[in-house]
Amino acid sequence: METDDDAPDVARYLAVPEVRDPSFTPDGRLLFRADTSGTPQVWTVDDPGGWPRRLTPHEERVSTVAASPTREAFVFGMDAGGDERDQLHYYDLASGRERALTDEPTANHAWGGWGPDGQRVFFTANRRETGRFDVYSLDVGDADATPQLELAGPGGWLHVGAVGPDGDRLALLEPRASDDVRLSILDRDRGARQSFGSDAPARYHSPVFDGNAGLYCITDEGADTAYVGRFDLDTGELTRVAGFDDGLGGPTTDAWNVDALARHENGALAFCRNVGGYSVLHRGRVDGEFTQTARVETDSVVSDLTFGPDGERLAATHTTPTEPYGVVVYGDESAVETDVSAGERWTPVGTCGLPAETFHAPETIHYETFDGRQIPAYWTLPADTDGAVPVIVDVHGGPEHQRRPWFAPIKQFFLDRGYAVLEPNVRGSSGYGDSYAALDDVDRRMDAIRDVRQAVDWLADHPQVDAERVVAYGRSYGGFAVLAAITEYPDLWAAAVEFVGIADFETFLENTGDWRRRHREAEYGSLADDRELLREISPLGQIDRVACPLFVQHGANDPRVPVSEARQVIDAAREQGVPVESLIFDEEGHHTTSRANLIEQFERVATFLAKHV
Repeated sequence: METDDDAPDVARYLAVPEVRDPSFTPDGRLLFRADTSGTPQVWTVDDPGGWPRRLTPHEERVSTVAASPTREAFVFGMDAGGDERDQLHYYDLASGRERALTDEPTANHAWGGWGPDGQRVFFTANRRETGRFDVYSLDVGDADATPQLELAGPGGWLHVGAVGPDGDRLALLEPRASDDVRLSILDRDRGARQSFGSDAPARYHSPVFDGNAGLYCITDEGADTAYVGRFDLDTGELTRVAGFDDGLGGPTTDAWNVDALARHENGALAFCRNVGGYSVLHRGRVDGEFTQTARVETDSVVSDLTFGPDGERLAATHTTPTEPYGVVVYGDESAVETDVSAGERWTPVGTCGLPAETFHAPETIHYETFDGRQIPAYWTLPADTDGAVPVIVDVHGGPEHQRRPWFAPIKQFFLDRGYAVLEPNVRGSSGYGDSYAALDDVDRRMDAIRDVRQAVDWLADHPQVDAERVVAYGRSYGGFAVLAAITEYPDLWAAAVEFVGIADFETFLENTGDWRRRHREAEYGSLADDRELLREISPLGQIDRVACPLFVQHGANDPRVPVSEARQVIDAAREQGVPVESLIFDEEGHHTTSRANLIEQFERVATFLAKHV
């Protein structure tokens, strides 16, 4: 494949900053995470268009930032070498000093929230047992304080989703499976925990207390798609508050998912609906019933909603297929009328010198699969297409995840190099209702791979596609999809690229983090009951069928998909005479976070594809 030698190199694309996760301080200062320096760090800006200033000086990635509700300070989480064992740190904005709140490098610390007085924070951690997250609190005003156990967890994941207005109650989320997240309220004074919601599997997330009387959350209880609901904390009754169908019916249901929610104590409420991947932003006030004051259909993805201290300003992360991630702040409700541009951009959206007009936006398409279903996908052709072009079929991870039309610098890099990109949301993807998300569970796993195969059939009928130059590409669960596709349908692919993928479901489940195993078994099948099935769907058992060159990348510190999965594939494929290029970073985990490593990773991938495709 010929490429333009004058085209910008991959380092330029990877230098486009990603800015997200806004958080307001009591004085109205905006905090956010940005990877301008090479890894995500905490930055701040005082006014829209002001000069952002970097606050945290670290080389390791910052994973979360949360401003104090009462003082000019914040807490941030940071791991080491991509191991996801976050430690929490306190940062005083007046002095610029920071100190560690936790120092237990073998444990994961999951941020929960601030107490209302700004004195105490809450989080969960697996400090006592690796497979069990417990609830802790910590007095941040006392430099000598140590974490105090609030609740011994039931086993597996547990999160603090919200802190009550008096600090005496915590909303806890317990993910048991992709379609089953339990909700409970911990009464700290009594040490009692009360369950809310259905006994049947249902999801509850983004909880926020409504004073002492109620709790708002996003849930799919009793429905195929998620909506905003409110629990009466005295009776336990759930009432649908928002998430109504207003003429934007989905492909499988009469509504789309609500996927972001924010509420202020003054009654202001905002939420986003995911309509075919694009966000529709709703804003208004709630007092028993939701009164909508603004509804904005966008050509973007809007997330991370958060209100300012007075409840008038609303901040959000915003991105489009051709615009990098940045933070937008809306004023009062009347400022949000017809367009997302009504918000003020508080962070600069830079492109590192790449002309924004050269970025490509996708077309939403649907293709028919083996059982007559229509599979949604994003289809993007490179500019000035002359003749048939090679295609990257990029399968997302998860599997209960969704490819959405956000800015992806590596996608733009490959488009600039002349590749078309097809991004299918195969069965099992979120965003299209619970029924669609469950279509690949356990013994239906390979139906999703058949959807990938049907995507290639769709490409074969496209006049601008070279069907002899199709690449299987994906990371995490998408990496499994790549390995499964090239073993199930070996004749379709010119090359394959997989990042941190599952090769053998038995060894994956045996070696993944203890706190994750039960959750993942609900999706894939259990070691106790489904070993035969796990062997049948594992690509490693059919590695002798691979007929195309393979690129494998992994991080040695990966706690989700152990690096042993990559090493098994590399060794087995090479034994079969398959051309394999491998890249394993000793200091990375499930995600490659170092800018230098990312550059090496994608330079290697680009060279591999140029050679074989």
